[in-house]
Amino acid sequence: MATISTASMLDSNFDVDKLTYEIFSILENKFLFGCDDPKLSLTNENVIPVKGMKSGKQFNGKVRILSIDGGGSMDGILAAKSLTHLESYLRRKSGKPNAAIADYFDVVAGSGAGGILAALLFTRGKEGGPMFTADGALNFMVDNQRRISRTSPGGILRRVFRPANAEKVFCRTFGDLTLKDALKAVLIPCYDLNTGAAFSFSRADALEFDGYDFKMRDVCAATSASVRPVEMRSVDGRTKIVAVGGGVAMNNPTAAAITHVLNNKQEFPLCNGVENLLVVSLGNGEPHSGAGNLTVSPAAFVKIAGEGASDMVDQSVSMAFGQSRTNNYVRIQANGTVGRRLGNPEKVMKKSDKINMLAMAEEMLAQKSVESVLFQGKKLVESTNLDRLELFAGELIKEQERRKTNILPTVILKQASPSPRTSFATTLSTVSSC
Repeated sequence: MATISTASMLDSNFDVDKLTYEIFSILENKFLFGCDDPKLSLTNENVIPVKGMKSGKQFNGKVRILSIDGGGSMDGILAAKSLTHLESYLRRKSGKPNAAIADYFDVVAGSGAGGILAALLFTRGKEGGPMFTADGALNFMVDNQRRISRTSPGGILRRVFRPANAEKVFCRTFGDLTLKDALKAVLIPCYDLNTGAAFSFSRADALEFDGYDFKMRDVCAATSASVRPVEMRSVDGRTKIVAVGGGVAMNNPTAAAITHVLNNKQEFPLCNGVENLLVVSLGNGEPHSGAGNLTVSPAAFVKIAGEGASDMVDQSVSMAFGQSRTNNYVRIQANGTVGRRLGNPEKVMKKSDKINMLAMAEEMLAQKSVESVLFQGKKLVESTNLDRLELFAGELIKEQERRKTNILPTVILKQASPSPRTSFATTLSTVSSC
């Protein structure tokens, strides 16, 4: 069976650079101008062959991306409930009762509460698989919601991050496990006050560069930090981060995940454009708009800005996928009607009532799905969010089955060398001291 070595990839830097330039030229036109100029299409005829690889004509695989929003009205509960349904569909359709979310995705990007979910579902556990099932991650988010953050009646501007409680929760959960212990490519953003810019914790960077491996418990604390900054250092102490939450820096990380894949030819050598992607983007509920109220509080403005940015990412990604978006891209988000029927979602969340939270998430998923149209807002489609998740589970399984017979690897993820520091035994001893 033919394989592609990393060394042969590095010998082809010039060809890869040309390919990357062409990909981004196409994306730029699609994202910004909606251009579908045939001369710019990345067809099989103008794919630049990379030394050591077969022609792009023989590649029809897809890189699978999971993106999870921060923010929203549900503090991760809607996304977590979406994942329980998706995992259930994957198990039923594949005939594998122990199938996990991490088995069917190559990349996960999560911001804020979405970053915590990404860490729970994609960090290596004691048996070598993920630490949490989707059901386990949902229960974690519900049970620890008040320990991680507390929402006051004033809304997001008065949301108080309680680092002592949060750090204990993350410490008990992850111990000394780091980004290198992630099963797949992981991207979790925060905003670094030291540099005044967004910073993404990345498994690829942790493996490639000294100074970029961070403990997973610190990554979760950083991406979920709200008003109060969180200080941390990399495992080797070289890099210092003063972080506030990923929801501020990058509420919807879908575009960042796509860019990561298209620009990372070492791990995704044959991904030539969005037609070679399968993307699931999970929202976390929209803020209660208070329809009919002409006065908007500062807290509401912050939420509107965050969700507006998420919507623009959704619209831009939808346009980039073009006609293939119906098969290659799905966005799961509430359409706002649940908030109007059940009252302010924040008040429901404040009760910390598990039944109410899960019931609201179920109702949001049973809604008709929302599709973004660039510069034209949103429209409802006939299928529900659950229908779209089930349909996409089938696409994920098709890709999994295709890889069993394909000669060329779709993904070449580097593996971290096991070390006593990141072993599960060490983690257990560390957890007991948290």
